[in-house]
Amino acid sequence: MRGATAMIVAAGVVALGLVPVLAPPFYANLLIPFFGYAIALLGFNLLFGYTGLLSFGHAMFLGLGAYGAAVMAGENGIKSFEVVLLGVALAGALVALPIGLLCVRFIGIFFGMLTLAFGMLTHAILFKFYHLTGGDSGMRVPRMNILGLEFQAYNKIELLAGPFYYYCLGLLVLCGLVMWRIVHSPFGLHLRALSNNAQKAEYLGVRVYQFRLAAFVISAIYGAIGGAILGFRIGLADPEIVHWTHSGHLVFMTVLGGFSSFLGPIAGALALTLLQDQLQSITPYWRFILGAVLAAVVIFLPRGLAGIAGTGAALAKRRAAA
Repeated sequence: MRGATAMIVAAGVVALGLVPVLAPPFYANLLIPFFGYAIALLGFNLLFGYTGLLSFGHAMFLGLGAYGAAVMAGENGIKSFEVVLLGVALAGALVALPIGLLCVRFIGIFFGMLTLAFGMLTHAILFKFYHLTGGDSGMRVPRMNILGLEFQAYNKIELLAGPFYYYCLGLLVLCGLVMWRIVHSPFGLHLRALSNNAQKAEYLGVRVYQFRLAAFVISAIYGAIGGAILGFRIGLADPEIVHWTHSGHLVFMTVLGGFSSFLGPIAGALALTLLQDQLQSITPYWRFILGAVLAAVVIFLPRGLAGIAGTGAALAKRRAAA
């Protein structure tokens, strides 16, 4: 990791770590979804930003994580959140494999429409099979142990704003380091080659189909982990988590932060989490404003918030060199 990037990451981790200490519990609780989305977006951007495949149904893997947590902890009585995370990660890989075998044969809008179809099919199954999934009532995600500790002295708010907050922060750092290694490995370089010119990469011996499938499966694993965090925080897994509008939510965050940058989607998740909370407290027309913000970003800031930071850093270097 480069020195400047490492400093930015360290500063961000320290700032996030101070939130439960300096701010009311409300803000720490508010940032729990950010951690879940940030982890999911690390995987989503591997597929979109590095491989060039835009999924419109990626929320189905967040739903898989939330419902997987509900089934494992609520139905089967598994109390360890770490075991649940491993379980939903494995389930994400197993579900993504057959879906990816079909979807990654296509690119562009065809890939997007296929993933959208699978996402809405998942939504229909969760919504209609009431005796299995609870239908529109969803499934309860009970409280679980963290690192083997029950934290019985904490109520739900205190648990989320304290131990679980720092647990999610550490999990985000760990997942981020793993993804950083992935995208800067020969595997990641192959994915960028596919995104730039798949035909030329294939001529050079890159196995296009296999690499796209691997990226799809990895992104599903990250999405399932993020979904388990969202389910733990809300205490409920419901069909709306896999709706196509929620997949659009992921795309919005990625575009807002900048999919051309490794840290861009994380910045987009944080910005949208805070912006949405503020807008909801001000006006009932907050979705209209978010749409206008997205349009402005696409038109005037195609590289997102990360592009602004990159441009500022480049200008600072030029001035220092002058």
